[in-house]
Parts: sequence; C-alpha cells; structure tokens
Amino acid sequence: MPNCKVIAICNQKGGVGKTTTTVNLGVALATEGKRVLLVDADPQGDLTTCLGYNADDFNVTLADKMVDVVREERSDPYRGIVQHPEKVDLLPSNMDLESTENYLVTAMSRENVLKTYLNKVKHGYDYVLIDCRPSLGMLTLNALTAADSVIIPVQAQYLSAKAMTQLFQTVEKIRSHTNPELAIDGILLTIVDNRTNLAKSTVETIRRNFGNYLRIYNTQIPIAVKAAEVASKGKSIFAYEPNSKAAIAYAELAKEVLSIDKQKERFFTPDVR
Repeated sequence: MPNCKVIAICNQKGGVGKTTTTVNLGVALATEGKRVLLVDADPQGDLTTCLGYNADDFNVTLADKMVDVVREERSDPYRGIVQHPEKVDLLPSNMDLESTENYLVTAMSRENVLKTYLNKVKHGYDYVLIDCRPSLGMLTLNALTAADSVIIPVQAQYLSAKAMTQLFQTVEKIRSHTNPELAIDGILLTIVDNRTNLAKSTVETIRRNFGNYLRIYNTQIPIAVKAAEVASKGKSIFAYEPNSKAAIAYAELAKEVLSIDKQKERFFTPDVR
C-alpha cells in the first residue's frame, strides 16, 4: 500500500455532500494524526469557500499547477498550498479552473495532468482528498486518474442512488484506459433522515443492490441543521459544533476509513527486490 493514499470524493450528482465530506473527513483524519491535503477540483471553489477563504484572493490555484504541468514549466509545487488552522492543507480553486478544463482538451496526456502534479507533493502527506465537481468532464477524469480510490457520497434518495450507475461506468472506463488500479472504497450514505420511510427504503435498496459487491460504509451521515450551517462558517463541523450528530458521524467515518486501510496494509507485501 502506498505511503500516501489519494481519494477522489466523487458523484456527478450535486447536493449529495461531496464538499462537506471532503472537509470533515479531512479534518477528522488530521485529528487522528494524519497529514492531509485537500484539493479543490471544482471551479465553483466550494471547498475553498467552506474552509473560510475567498477563492478570488489567491494568486496561485490548482489551475496554475495544472497549466504548469501541461507547459512543462518548472515551479515550486508547494507554492499555493495553504495551511488551514484545523491542521489540513488546501490547494484552492476558483473559476480560472473552468478555462483550464477547456485547455486540457487539447493537451498531451490530458487525463494525467493532475496525477503528474500530485506525484510531486503527495510524499509529504498520508492522505490527499480531491473534491470533484458534479460532472464527469475532464477535471473529474483527471481526479479519477490521479486517485487510488473513490468514495461515493450518496444522498438517501432514489434519484441520487440512480445516478451512481453512470459513475460506475466512468470508473470502468478509467480502469480500462488510464488507471487500472482505481478502486471504489465504498458508498457513503449522506443526509440520511431515518425518520422518513423514503430514506429507510432507499438505504435498504442501496444495500440490497450494491452491498454484495461494494462496501457501504457502516457510518451514515445524518441530516442535520448544523451540518448545513457550517458551510458558511469557514470551518469544519468539529470547530463549529463538535458535539453534533454530524461531527460524531464524521469522526466515526475517519476511524472506519483508517481501519479499512490498515486491514488492506496487512495484506500488502512490498516488492523487496
């Protein structure tokens, strides 16, 4: 198992908790003593905003890093990475990334640009979490090519669950063409309201349809007012409301992720030749 694990937080459907999961899983992993880099791979810059920054204030963003790779320009790969007070690092993004996505279409090895960049910095981290945009365009293809694995947040609603099929097809294409080792770590059920029959039936349907061949995390992220509020506060749920149900859930998710990775590590035999 590599020293640094790169995880894409991905679902082409919006509003399923990708950014919230990236922030809070990242901070929870940092709380467990892990070195974490969060990468904002969405031109909307929601991850950057959720951590309390104005996306337009940065002179160097992910867009610059990817353009440097395409142009084969030498630059400090760490320049532009910012240290957040909650002990995670962030590579920010803004709308410049939109034009970068268009620029990538004609680039050589266009799906490998983000991977090439991350290979320059990931040795300094235990985990890199990539917050993907809600589409399956060139930026998301770059994220999946760069990633070791994918976590798929899924809202406990029918349409959100149905959208997973297209993502699975994309993962298979990535495996066939640019990243044969890409794994799906699991499905994370988010914004779960167990008071409703719809949520309960959707959770049961997901477990029945996918549980035999994909991990569905035991941890579920509950619907919570505090979790919705925190996006505008520039901090994680742990700094905003540490005793909330959402904070407890994300802490449990981090422990589950670490436990699963530790189990995999026991079965990994390094090449000692």
